[in-house]
Amino acid sequence: MTKFNYLKLTKTKKIRYLVHMEKNSPYIVFLHGFMSDLEGKKPKAFFGFAKKNKFGFLALEYSGHGKSSGKFTNGNISKWTNETYLSIKKIVKKNKFILIGSSMGAWISLNQFKFFKKQIVGFLGIGSAPEFLENLMWKKFTKKMKLETIQNGIYNLKHGDYIYPITLQLIKDGRKNKVLNKKIMSKIQVTMIHGQKDEVVPVSYSRKVLKIFKKAKKKLIIVNNGDHSLSSTKWLKLIQKQLKLIIN
Repeated sequence: MTKFNYLKLTKTKKIRYLVHMEKNSPYIVFLHGFMSDLEGKKPKAFFGFAKKNKFGFLALEYSGHGKSSGKFTNGNISKWTNETYLSIKKIVKKNKFILIGSSMGAWISLNQFKFFKKQIVGFLGIGSAPEFLENLMWKKFTKKMKLETIQNGIYNLKHGDYIYPITLQLIKDGRKNKVLNKKIMSKIQVTMIHGQKDEVVPVSYSRKVLKIFKKAKKKLIIVNNGDHSLSSTKWLKLIQKQLKLIIN
């Protein structure tokens, strides 16, 4: 049974997180995707990996996600970035850490470089989706969908079996969080892993992330027949193998 904790950020906001403490050891910080949580296979696999290899570990659920407080429709990239920053500051403290960002989690990860440049020693992206709100959602909305979003402040986007409530404030906030035009000079290992058959986010997004890093040791792995989540046992093993290479 996985034991979760709660971090009180304000009087009304508490964030659910999963932690494994290790003294004098780097941490692995896992950031999940849009409308995801910590119940999936990825956070549990990386938690197990960290324990086995004696690394610290932190994964959190942004507000409005999983069992964290707040409404999903009140959230945005700025808020989720700030919650991540506060959680890392309170739990990882001054320890060095490696970021693993899954889908939107890669966008939130890129936003952490402005706070923790010297502490981040590696970055691994899985189906990375920076700036997806504008490029993969808003720009693909029909005139009718855009009009509904503007008039009602929200559009319920159906995708497969899911409905994603996309708010106008979320789209507007995404525009304030541009990262693909940034330059990051950290001399770290950056590995992007992307499914060849990812139908949600094109592989080009992982390439765009690598371009941001001007001095890093960079690697792109395209997983044959891989989907967006890359959560099967086989693919998780491949990701953990790459994680080991970043750590060593």
